[in-house]
Amino acid sequence: MLHPSQARIHSFEVVPSLPKSLQPLLRIANNLWWTWHPEAVDLFVRLDRDHWQASHHNPVKMLGTVSQERLDEVAKDAGYITSLSQAITNLERHMTRTPWLESVGKESDGYTIAYFCAEFGMTESLQIYSGGLGCLAGDHLKSASELGLPLVAVGLLYRNGYFQQYLNADGWQQEYTPDLDFSNLPVNPVKDDAGEQIKVSVRLPGRDVHIALWKVEVGRIPLYLLDTNLPENSEADRHITSQLYGGDMELRIKQEIVLGIGGVRALEAIDIRPDVCHMNEGHSAFLSLERIRRIIEDHGVNFDEARQLASASHVFTTHTPVPAGIDRFPQDMIQRYFKHFHDSLGLDMEGLLALGRENVYDKNEFFSMAVLAIRTSQWANGVSRLHGEVSRQMWNNIWQGVPEDEVPITHVTNGVHARSWLSGDLIYLFDRYLGARWQNNPADHAVWQGVESVPDEELWRVHERRRRHLINWTREKLAEQLKARGTSPDQIKTACDALDPSALTIGFARRFATYKRGTLLLRDLQRIQKLLTDVKRPIQILVAGKAHPADGGGKDLIRQIVQIAAQSDAGYKIVFIENYDIHVARNLVQGCDVWLNTPRRGMEASGTSGMKSALNGGLNCSIMDGWWDEAFETDLGWSIGRGEDYANPATADELESHALYDLLEKNIIPLFYDRDSHDVPVKWIAKMKACITKLAPQFNTNRMVQQYTENLYLPALKKGRLLAADELGGAVAQAKQVARLRDNWSALKVVDVKADTAEPLGVRESLEVSVTVHLGEIQPDELRVQVYSGRLDNEARLVDAIHADMTHSKDLGNGQHRYTGSVCINTSGRHGFAVRIVPGGKMFDGMVVPGLIHWDAQPTTAPKTKNKPEHEKVA
Repeated sequence: MLHPSQARIHSFEVVPSLPKSLQPLLRIANNLWWTWHPEAVDLFVRLDRDHWQASHHNPVKMLGTVSQERLDEVAKDAGYITSLSQAITNLERHMTRTPWLESVGKESDGYTIAYFCAEFGMTESLQIYSGGLGCLAGDHLKSASELGLPLVAVGLLYRNGYFQQYLNADGWQQEYTPDLDFSNLPVNPVKDDAGEQIKVSVRLPGRDVHIALWKVEVGRIPLYLLDTNLPENSEADRHITSQLYGGDMELRIKQEIVLGIGGVRALEAIDIRPDVCHMNEGHSAFLSLERIRRIIEDHGVNFDEARQLASASHVFTTHTPVPAGIDRFPQDMIQRYFKHFHDSLGLDMEGLLALGRENVYDKNEFFSMAVLAIRTSQWANGVSRLHGEVSRQMWNNIWQGVPEDEVPITHVTNGVHARSWLSGDLIYLFDRYLGARWQNNPADHAVWQGVESVPDEELWRVHERRRRHLINWTREKLAEQLKARGTSPDQIKTACDALDPSALTIGFARRFATYKRGTLLLRDLQRIQKLLTDVKRPIQILVAGKAHPADGGGKDLIRQIVQIAAQSDAGYKIVFIENYDIHVARNLVQGCDVWLNTPRRGMEASGTSGMKSALNGGLNCSIMDGWWDEAFETDLGWSIGRGEDYANPATADELESHALYDLLEKNIIPLFYDRDSHDVPVKWIAKMKACITKLAPQFNTNRMVQQYTENLYLPALKKGRLLAADELGGAVAQAKQVARLRDNWSALKVVDVKADTAEPLGVRESLEVSVTVHLGEIQPDELRVQVYSGRLDNEARLVDAIHADMTHSKDLGNGQHRYTGSVCINTSGRHGFAVRIVPGGKMFDGMVVPGLIHWDAQPTTAPKTKNKPEHEKVA
């Protein structure tokens, strides 16, 4: 006899049954536009607050659970119907708003940008994100919608999402992964004309894996999600898209093949052939291989020619400041999964493997997804100014011989989507004092100057109201957590009562990786307990974050915090809030007074939680790392140290923890409790206003997406079109020119350099330079001979050097040529120069080609040179 689990199941769909006047709610619920519009959220709260909370803020699910009696009652409520009508009008206005590019006179349609990422965090009810990367991607889409960019996004639809967290009685993290119910989420199947869900496939060892396509609407931006949980796949393959960042290396490579190769095929299945592809982190880098394959198939060109076109239209954003954080696969795994794919590229397996190696000749090197992305993208960036510097240093080996500051990796500093993270109270306050401009153009610095006109008392009362809300919410969460651990009711009451809605509240919430040093504040227990038990100037600390299931060190940090909090004399003044997600983060950043960030310097690529807190008037206290390294000013918050780098981590922990205690004791706590006769901390509020005024317009995703568009997307579009013109004539010519240069590069030689360096040169006087070079078969118009000049440090290394082109003055015959120029130095001291040769011609403008740089004598550059304008010109 069959078991019920073996019975054939006949499925059917049940949708909410709403009165006609409430039907527009379904449209709002199915477009994540509602997530950044409080007036839309209020509609669902007013409909049924309890069901809103029970659904984990999921309007699609909620609308299917509200009683018919309640729906009929609200349908007759004239005030509610008016509010619904206004919300629909606002949604329509958003969907038809003039694109930003059109408003500034630039091309705004006729092309498509495809944004690929492994996770997207738009709302807590759609759990396909883990943390900062996903929230950044979600904010990117929201700002792209507000700006009206012609952008589509591609990700994976994880049926178990990211793990859910709870702590046992010992404080050790436990994980569970509930199924996501897609039928009750704002996720809809993409169907063809026959009403069938669109599917594509990718080849894995020994079989094809089928992929279904789903769609999420994020304002004007379509987010397409890929799903392998299909009956035609094997049980193992159905689990490929089961969990974000779960499983082993084998699962990871399958997910990344589905995302990259499957993602390109999915877009093509719905007639989208993107003009520009943005790889947000290296997880999707296999898309470059698929795009190259399609170009070869469509146009009959070879790999190098197809690669020139694909690379010109690829943008790669790295978020990782250390090599250990990058996905790398052993070569035998790449060989198994791409056994048949490499032939379609016109490469042998060794040629394919070389695309993922820093050193193409090292056959033992693992295949790096970041290196693949770099080698197949002309445009690359880090996510903060400091991270750009770190990235250029980290990947300098790919461009051997190129000075670090000329490595072609720029930076676009991260931001956050203002309306998504601001409290409703502040949104209404800003509407009153700043008008509508702050919402329409949040990147305009002039708009935010209006914050200074907000009365101190009014801003402070709003902030106090948010802190009070945070503490009440934390008490509820804490009671639930303690009850689940078997704590007695009396102890639960004592713990909850210990939280003070008027006390200085410090927040620390982020992924619990060891480098983030979640316990730095607790390093000196005697000193921190003295602060926590001060009844005259009380403080309290709220902590949240998840450690990766495989990260034992991160889990131990959480356990230490919980045990210290339970065993100390501080009386529950330290609270760890379980199951960190967007909802938890929103409550913390909107209510905390101080936002703490303590990573080891150089290991935080950017960080965005501090930006969210700053939007809400929270003051940052942080190591000089990531975004804070470029944002910090003394009137905006506090710096732990001055950006020092320590060789010994223990020394760094000791010194920086003491620096943090000093800031708390001597600056932060006294300033917070320095009140006027109306109990208003006037000096603290001055910092809050400066923080919002200066940081809100700079560190938001509207500015970030505009910068991506102007500095990366549009140049990539232009270069891609140039190479694609005339049946890929530009791409073919560029590939042939690179090949020609490589074939003849070894013949290059600097024969002679003449310059009168015997006598000192006066400031702003010119040093005449004459150079004879042997070019062999290469012609002068194919190259640029350059003088590379700068200061000399005490080890005779060029520092802060710049380059400038020399002028071809004479063909000397037999492949030899003379170039002349002059160097003008604007400062006194020891200076030097070297001569180098790089590719020239219009097609190489802005390009740095690995392996194509020839030095007369290889200069040793200082480790951290900085780009400077070419103010020292060659005559």
